[in-house]
Amino acid sequence: MSQPDNKTEEARSKGVLTADTIYRALLLGCASLIIVIVLAMLVVIGQGSLLSIREFGFHFLIGSVWDPVKGEFGALPFIYGTVVSSVIAVLIATPLSIGVAVFLVEQAPRSLARPIGFLVELLAAIPSVVYGLWAIFVLAPLLRVYVQPPLQAALGWTPFFKGTATGIGMFTGGLILAIMITPIITAVVRDILEAVPVTQREAALALGATKWETTKIVLANASSGIAGAVILGLGRAIGETMAVTMIIGNRPQISVSLFEPGYTIASVIANEFTEATGDLYLSALVEMGLILFVVTFVVTAVAKLLILSVGRKTRRTA
Repeated sequence: MSQPDNKTEEARSKGVLTADTIYRALLLGCASLIIVIVLAMLVVIGQGSLLSIREFGFHFLIGSVWDPVKGEFGALPFIYGTVVSSVIAVLIATPLSIGVAVFLVEQAPRSLARPIGFLVELLAAIPSVVYGLWAIFVLAPLLRVYVQPPLQAALGWTPFFKGTATGIGMFTGGLILAIMITPIITAVVRDILEAVPVTQREAALALGATKWETTKIVLANASSGIAGAVILGLGRAIGETMAVTMIIGNRPQISVSLFEPGYTIASVIANEFTEATGDLYLSALVEMGLILFVVTFVVTAVAKLLILSVGRKTRRTA
């Protein structure tokens, strides 16, 4: 009787091992597929930009002239516009998003937190072209009449707020990006704050901490996750196309003034890709896509390092 039982156990263990092997192989295949897709994108974009790389070399990155008629292509104005507009967006959206998330989790009653949370999620789902249309017909006139003139009167002595207040330019592009990434950062930060154990809040309150001091403790414990949420918003801002294209002015120039028009990498690809008839012109646009790919990769890598350092610091403090 024991021999059949042993055979049954052996067959069952072999079946489990086979299922585990297949399961691990499937998971490995899924993970490897992501790497293959990224490498395939990099290879295709790299091959498409070879002509431009051979023609211009490193000068393509530091050149400031973009003249398809004369065959002169420089990416520096577009890199500058992408970086400046994204930085403006993050600087505006980060404190606003954290404030909204803290209010929803720590302060607002449930009857108020639920509808506001739903509206935040709804804003994150609105297409970018809708944001662009709203920016053209609502945001730009408001900035031109009510925001930019006071800023120019108060801070016009700095080079950042000189120029003509038209409502179209780098400042408006950064502001619409801030509006677009605020729901994303808010939703992620809200989930992170809700994941902080309630016992930490109860312990702080039991020790005599005020509501504000308790909130600071919660924010400190969630700092690494908040940094990750900000990076998600930054990634959205760097790659955003339609809304920025409709409101930033689309002029390839490097200007310190935030009221002047600008251009981003994603915008120039969207605007001029269908007009690129020459091989060099098309290759230059593909190289712009390669630059955007590399910039996004570098920003994400640096952000990961920052998140790891913040996480280690938080653990040491704890």
